[in-house]
Amino acid sequence: MENENSSAIIKETLYDKVFKPQKITLANGHSVLRRRSRTPLIVLLLALAIYLSLEMTGFDMGIIISKFSKMLDLMKKILQPDWTFFPKVVSPLIDTIKMSILGTVIGCLLALPVAILSSSNINHNLPIVSVCRFILALIRTLPTLIIALVCALIFSLGTFSGTVAIAIFTFGIVAKMLFESIETIDMGPFEAMEALGANKFQAFWSACVPQILPVYLSHSLYCFEMNVRASAILGYVGAGGLGITINERIGWRDYNSLGMVLLSLFVVVVAIDFFSEYLRRKLS
Repeated sequence: MENENSSAIIKETLYDKVFKPQKITLANGHSVLRRRSRTPLIVLLLALAIYLSLEMTGFDMGIIISKFSKMLDLMKKILQPDWTFFPKVVSPLIDTIKMSILGTVIGCLLALPVAILSSSNINHNLPIVSVCRFILALIRTLPTLIIALVCALIFSLGTFSGTVAIAIFTFGIVAKMLFESIETIDMGPFEAMEALGANKFQAFWSACVPQILPVYLSHSLYCFEMNVRASAILGYVGAGGLGITINERIGWRDYNSLGMVLLSLFVVVVAIDFFSEYLRRKLS
């Protein structure tokens, strides 16, 4: 009995220390209750989640260490690009850039009206708002490669399928970010325009567009940067661009030529990043 009572007291004490509020006496003699820190519980749950993830994925640090030398050899070959392969990179690289530009433009243009319909402060029709947001959520759950694969099955192989896939992906991302930005704008000018007799379109164009235009262009530039990277691997599912060349070089174990492809892509992406940053500074 004594052992059972003592263990119960210990358990109760640990419970009190971790979960129950702490009583603090102030200088004026009053007492307040402060919630106990949840840090120990969060750390415990995080450690449990990491352990279960390691067990389920079969992660083994020993394999990484044993294969590290092989990875270094592979990286050494990639970092010694075959410059004679560059002429064969130009055409698919241009296709990748064209797919990214056209897909981004189409997706951003389609995103604008849908973002307006999804904004609860502009559109007070709850069913339409809910349907638009559901469609955007559904599109964002699909990876770009899956969208490209479906487009390749529908529209056949080629850059057209990649362009459609990029446009759909851009549409979902830009529309989501844009309607969230629209819901944070100052609605005073919009309501004043409506009070003066303007319809919703006139009020939105005059009062809201100047507020959201810099944000809209910034979101579009951000998606363009992502699309250049994404379009480089769409060739794996037959959507054209650099992905086909990358897949071929890996299949032939031609890592020096692969290094040339990746170097070309890296230069283009860095140039686009600098250009986008320059435009963002002009917009802000």
